[in-house]
Amino acid sequence: MATTVQTHKEQVEDFLAQKRIAVCGLSRTKDSGAGAIYLKMRDHGYKVFPVHPSAEALHGDPCYPNLGAIPDGVDAVFIMNSPDISEQIVDEALSLGIKRVWMHNNGLMPSSVSQAAVERCREAGVNVISIGCPMMFLTPDVFHKCMRWVLRATRRM
Repeated sequence: MATTVQTHKEQVEDFLAQKRIAVCGLSRTKDSGAGAIYLKMRDHGYKVFPVHPSAEALHGDPCYPNLGAIPDGVDAVFIMNSPDISEQIVDEALSLGIKRVWMHNNGLMPSSVSQAAVERCREAGVNVISIGCPMMFLTPDVFHKCMRWVLRATRRM
């Protein structure tokens, strides 16, 4: 059976069409990129679930220690952790049947992408995004508009 390859734009549209999204990588002690993404998605009407192994609540919402602890599950997971943690999250997502994974990679900051995790997602038929950030697509600010332009101009996205 032939697999249809989606463009990056189609992958992003598919991911952002989901309404229940886990966000991994939030910090308990400081403002973080994952926290900003979490708030942006929440402000855009997504039902987002913060995932942190030892936090009870973040940004005023209940926090979950892992993907499996989220009541009724999620349709997608955004990851902004180190690549080794991304691999663990992807393994759990695959075991739960989650079909959409986005690993943060804006080209400037350290990436959350694990190539091994990307390959495992592809082998499982999961829509895996390994470049960009949701902030580049959800009413982006000037910085994220510029980053999106740079990644497209350099043909990385």
